[in-house]
Amino acid sequence: MSKRALVTGITGQDGSFLTEFLLEKGYEVYGIIRRASSFNTDRINHLYQDPHAPDTRLRLIYGDLNDSSSLNTILRNTQPDEIYNLGAQSHVRVSFDIPEYTAEVTGVGTVRILEAIREAGIKPKFYQASSSELFGKVVESPQTERTPFYPRSPYACAKAYAYYITVNYRESYGLFACNGILFNHESERRGETFVSRKITRAATRIKLGLQDKLYLGNLDAKRDWGYARDYVDAMWLMLQAEEPDDYVIATGKTHSIREFLDEAFGHLDLNWKEYVEIDPRYYRPTEVDLLLGDSTKARRVLGWEPKVNFKELVRLMVEYDLDLARHEKASRSLGERAISAETGWWET
Repeated sequence: MSKRALVTGITGQDGSFLTEFLLEKGYEVYGIIRRASSFNTDRINHLYQDPHAPDTRLRLIYGDLNDSSSLNTILRNTQPDEIYNLGAQSHVRVSFDIPEYTAEVTGVGTVRILEAIREAGIKPKFYQASSSELFGKVVESPQTERTPFYPRSPYACAKAYAYYITVNYRESYGLFACNGILFNHESERRGETFVSRKITRAATRIKLGLQDKLYLGNLDAKRDWGYARDYVDAMWLMLQAEEPDDYVIATGKTHSIREFLDEAFGHLDLNWKEYVEIDPRYYRPTEVDLLLGDSTKARRVLGWEPKVNFKELVRLMVEYDLDLARHEKASRSLGERAISAETGWWET
């Protein structure tokens, strides 16, 4: 009999990669999505909307991390073997603008799921998506599972609550509950408001004449960047271990945003300094200058290791976004020709 997994945040970058991974493993996957006036399922449409071979093992359910009753009902109806809590308000800069909402979804949303598990009397294995932002103003480098937290944003503070409540439920109620402290992980599916994807999208559009400038904030911030597809492997491995525990997942190498710009624009034979301007609006009220993870424990206990390095990651993202930019330019050209035809100014 196949295992059942319940995934929050299924429409996000990590959720889509994890869903693909689980389906390949033979799981039935239930994904929680919020009711909205428009669909936001682009990243998983290829899995359940394929007219030739839709995957019937993937089912989407309306629910909300702000709604305990919906979570209780979903758990009772699905009886999952594994739960992956990836849902959150996950943009650090935005969390300063909507701190209360960030706390409700990213922090309290976790305890709502844990309480639903306890009240339902079921024993699924639980994965909590923690974040390297927990370390914030780092007190040591590299950061390990033993490094003290120093959160520097409402998002990180909410993640700190989620981390500790997961540990508390593990110790109080014997739940198989794990925290994955994932350092920055990017991909071609990353949201376009995140700095990595913002850079690759802009670089490719500038290359094709669709954009003139890119506005950024702190270029000196350094991050430990990995590939999201590699990191969902680690999520699954944590729930296959004999005992629940918490793990840092990282590459062990750090690069600045300037280096990211070098790689992205350099791949397109562009000099980013000619196109990038600093906009103070993108500075955080409190900055996180350096994040560098030590995943020795995960490598030793879980047998996990990253496969895609920094240069490969940036190149992969640039090539994907270059294809998008080409399609955008072609569509724009067709639109202009159609307008010319309508007005009688068709150019031959």
